[in-house]
Amino acid sequence: MKILITGGAGYIGSHTILEVLEKTSWQVISADNFMRSEPETFGRIKKITKKEINNYDIDLCDLKKTKKIFSENPEIEGVIHFAALKSVPESVTNPELYVHNNIESLKNILACIKEFGVKNFIFSSSCAVYGNIDTLPVNEETPIQKAQSPYAETKQEGEKIIAKFSKENPAIHCISLRYFNPVGAHPSGLIGEAQTGNYGNIVPAITQTAAGIQEQFQVFGNDYKTRDGSCIRDYIHVSDIANAHVLALQFLFGKGNKTNFEIINLGTGNGVTVFETIKAFEKISGRKLNYVIGTRRPGDVEAIYSDSSKAKKLLGWTPKYSIEEMMASAWKWELYRTRENQ
Repeated sequence: MKILITGGAGYIGSHTILEVLEKTSWQVISADNFMRSEPETFGRIKKITKKEINNYDIDLCDLKKTKKIFSENPEIEGVIHFAALKSVPESVTNPELYVHNNIESLKNILACIKEFGVKNFIFSSSCAVYGNIDTLPVNEETPIQKAQSPYAETKQEGEKIIAKFSKENPAIHCISLRYFNPVGAHPSGLIGEAQTGNYGNIVPAITQTAAGIQEQFQVFGNDYKTRDGSCIRDYIHVSDIANAHVLALQFLFGKGNKTNFEIINLGTGNGVTVFETIKAFEKISGRKLNYVIGTRRPGDVEAIYSDSSKAKKLLGWTPKYSIEEMMASAWKWELYRTRENQ
């Protein structure tokens, strides 16, 4: 069985490739043009698994090139679509880029799975679709509020496109996985979040500050209506997220779904503040983090964490890693990258 993982060199895509290779007999192909990732990722995957990954270095916004993947691989049984830009701050400053990249690539992938008869599709969505909500925890029935960033708008729009597509194509089965805040790295320490530039992801910013790569870490606001004034997030280990994608595809292959478009939350159910995240890092690393408190950042939601009971019921999925284990794996990865770049 062959599956396509778009964005396979990216953070969650690479961990999902590892999960597939370690837990299944599926053959994987990838599509990634390294817009926000590194070609070296596939070498690291080979180091862990001893397996080569066939990657198509193409822009999925190019329909002709996207079709080539499917025409050359008629055995594709399922697609996991990660490929998208995901920085909230960058989306605020460059919304046109996000709308074009995230929406056009999705439309092209859907057009191809229809044309080439692929029956199973997993969409990488986000808790950002919920916006600022009044009731916590968030479940799949929580009403969608106004998007707080152009990035969130692309995920809302993406789900609308899939909902319409699934109604028009009842033989194709789709799942949208709305995950909360993926952090951490593979237990080997060889694969993790390869963040370069200021894209606003909290854990790489913490570890890069501790490693001396950036001067200081900035907490964006300490005047929110939370227990310590900083934003609350539901951090979840990237390997737990990767495992959920494999389980979701197995769920579709086993025809466990009652409708052809399911929406499923992925989170731990535990809300952790930014200051608590810093303390968890300091505990596992033994280092005092150099941080400053700044103003609120445009596009940030005050507090959000998940009710993931549907994922447990349908997929048999439960997250395994604690916040300390998440931070420890991220720090192990940061130290590996620091040595690698010396």
